[in-house]
Amino acid sequence: MEHLVIKSDILFYQYGELPEDVRQLVDAAKEATYGSYSPYSNFCVGAALRLADGAVVKGANQENASFPVTMCAERAAIFNAQSNRPDQAVTAIAIAARNARGFVVEPVSPCGVCRQAMLELEQRYGRKITVYLYGQKGVYAIDGAGALLPLSFVDGSMR
Repeated sequence: MEHLVIKSDILFYQYGELPEDVRQLVDAAKEATYGSYSPYSNFCVGAALRLADGAVVKGANQENASFPVTMCAERAAIFNAQSNRPDQAVTAIAIAARNARGFVVEPVSPCGVCRQAMLELEQRYGRKITVYLYGQKGVYAIDGAGALLPLSFVDGSMR
């Protein structure tokens, strides 16, 4: 038997420590929460992507009484970008969430489905996506979606 340890390197920033372009991306994610339609959970999530050309694309979660039909903010932004700007790789994503009390205290993390979608996007363009997770306590910065999904299933897994 062999014992394997899988680690992720995560940087933790106070909001004011972030470079200006990252603060703008985080602010866009926070702003995107106001486009959320979440009458069931009252949990508003926003995502903002930076494309290779510098453009920012936003998305917000959209709920439905039939919960499997719900769309997460991350995938809403990704599918928007891929549908309208397929020639542009995504270089970064910021994610923020708020509830009835305001923005969440701890940085919010994407669900497994969104992690897989981000990983596939990295595979598609052959480059990592820097992930920023916002909370009132601070911002996690993660070098690539793969760090959020160790032992992931990708195209190469089927060969």
